[in-house]
Amino acid sequence: MPDSTAPLGVLLANLGTPEAPTPRAVRRYLREFLSDRRVVELPRAAWWPVLYGFILPLRPRRSAAAYEKIWQTAGSPLLVYSRAQREALQAALDERLDEPVVVALGMRYGNPSVPAALKELRDRGCRRIVVLPLYPQYSATTTGATFDAVTRCLQGWRELPTLDFISGYHDRPGYIEALAASVREFRAANGSGEKLLLSFHGLPQRNVDLGDPYEQQCRDTGARLAAALGLGEDDWQVSFQSRLGAAAWLRPYTDETVREWGRAGRKTVDVICPGFSSDCLETLEEIAIRNAEYFRAKGGDTLRYIPALNARADHIAFLAEMITRYTASS
Repeated sequence: MPDSTAPLGVLLANLGTPEAPTPRAVRRYLREFLSDRRVVELPRAAWWPVLYGFILPLRPRRSAAAYEKIWQTAGSPLLVYSRAQREALQAALDERLDEPVVVALGMRYGNPSVPAALKELRDRGCRRIVVLPLYPQYSATTTGATFDAVTRCLQGWRELPTLDFISGYHDRPGYIEALAASVREFRAANGSGEKLLLSFHGLPQRNVDLGDPYEQQCRDTGARLAAALGLGEDDWQVSFQSRLGAAAWLRPYTDETVREWGRAGRKTVDVICPGFSSDCLETLEEIAIRNAEYFRAKGGDTLRYIPALNARADHIAFLAEMITRYTASS
């Protein structure tokens, strides 16, 4: 049984980010990220020549230039927003729980690392740890990779904590309502676009064919959000972004969709990225800048990006309630 006097530990986990918008920092980050067998499931003999012969020599410079466009004074947006989420969640749990609680932030790739966050919780005396990966929709490439990192780290611990792992929340009412509220508030302030695009991070089609539930969960989230907003069938669409390489990924592709809408004469469209809990390169540069340019180049006027939930009060309240209910029922 856990020590009732010890604080509850919460590991808030996200993907990670380079430490600087430079080719060297991006290369270091990409090497760690793209070497994970959960992320790229190809045989190493086939993947290493691609990774070390093409991607790592060429991609870091382009990615660093993209990061430079969105880098904040305080650092990478993903890290800035994740730290704000950690602080807000700590305050919310302090208010909700009678027991002491410690919330630590760990990135699967880069820093602050998952092992460093777990060590912080252990050093603070946490005997029970709840792991919350900030991926609403489960994929082996993200949530599964976080589980791997946590359990690999714990293999070196003499005394193991009681461990609870939240594997996703794509259909939780609090999450859907926070998304819906963000859309309503954006459109109340800016008017409604002609269409709402729900862009999720892509995944190789092969992963889904092998049993990854990610696509189904993304589409379920999209349908639930559209229903919460009262949207008609022609008012919204799900798409998938950020594909890498020549293999087939989940369709429809976001970049092809916005180009098609531009050619079709759409003038103003809104885009939300419900799979990203924090704004990052993929939302602030890929969607708000690059895909907006694709849309205009094909005849559209304005592609408007609706920010991620980040540290919104309703988002943090949902996460706190989920952890509170989870710990009470387990």
